Amino acid sequence: MNPFWTSCGHDRLERNAHGWLVPTDAYWRLWLERPELALVDESCNGEQALHAALVESPGRAVTSRELDAIEDADVRANFRLFLGLRDAVQAAGSLEAAYAGFFRDGAIQIPPLFLDLMAQAIVCRLLDGDDDAWHWRAAELLFRRQRVSVQEGRVLCGDSEVLDMMSQTGGLGDMGRLLMQGGAALPAVEMAVLGPDNAAGYMQSRAGAGRFNFLLDLTHEVHNELPHGLTLTMHRADSGLTALARVLERWVRHFLGASVQIQPESRVDDPSWRWHLGLDAESSPLLNDLYLGHEVAPERLQRLISLFRLRFDDPQQMRADLQGKPVYLGLAMTADGLLRLKPQNLLLNLPLAASA
Repeated sequence: MNPFWTSCGHDRLERNAHGWLVPTDAYWRLWLERPELALVDESCNGEQALHAALVESPGRAVTSRELDAIEDADVRANFRLFLGLRDAVQAAGSLEAAYAGFFRDGAIQIPPLFLDLMAQAIVCRLLDGDDDAWHWRAAELLFRRQRVSVQEGRVLCGDSEVLDMMSQTGGLGDMGRLLMQGGAALPAVEMAVLGPDNAAGYMQSRAGAGRFNFLLDLTHEVHNELPHGLTLTMHRADSGLTALARVLERWVRHFLGASVQIQPESRVDDPSWRWHLGLDAESSPLLNDLYLGHEVAPERLQRLISLFRLRFDDPQQMRADLQGKPVYLGLAMTADGLLRLKPQNLLLNLPLAASA
């Protein structure tokens, strides 16, 4: 296993015959080391006893009496959430089966952080052996919220938590926050845009728990003006959109067993447009309005980062009335520039044949 992004526990999971990830005791022990569950100086006797018992036997049943013995209500709630996740994953048999099941069931009781950690571990499985830095950086969108900005015509996205931390502390943590509160001017900290000159540095930055401090260029395409009023459109080899498309193809194949081809598109000119889905909460209603011919305000349309065209390699895997038709995907940011990808939409809303 690769020694990076270890905080999600991908290196403590086994694979079943289907290639899906099966939890081990070591995996659940890692959860007990997380800040939400780890012991602190103030931990009461009940919390210490339960924690020690779960470290000894992570799969053991826990009684309501043991939970009630924890004095801190927040800690009690954290243990209940952890045990709910553990029991659901164990019952489903794999991370993938549990992850998909949470969304199929509707009312999700699992905290978003837990779902993100599961998605991160699954992404590590999908990209195991892949040495393309753009694929790995694009994969962060599946479990990390991004902040998008347009700079000199380039659409760039960076990890929102990292960017917010830098703006609040200058990248210096609590010390930087104190300095800024005291009126000190901190030097500007810039995140590098992933490129050929620093791709190796990005790959190294994933070691251990990993850092999320590289920007990804989501600019759609490059236009070169030629003589005589001609324009040459070139697709970029290091496109973040293309990299994201490759990751989403693997996501669909891994979960659904369907081989698909996904291509970024700048516009849809298709009179037979039949099916679409949003890759985030913003693009779903936007695509609905465009499909129905409703007028869309320009400022809202500008939030659309990209469209994608998805095609099934085997049309027989699609619903009979849609076989051979493309599926259009949308990717959009919020009014304040946030992008929260929802990869589960590809598991729930593709027009699959009933047998699939």
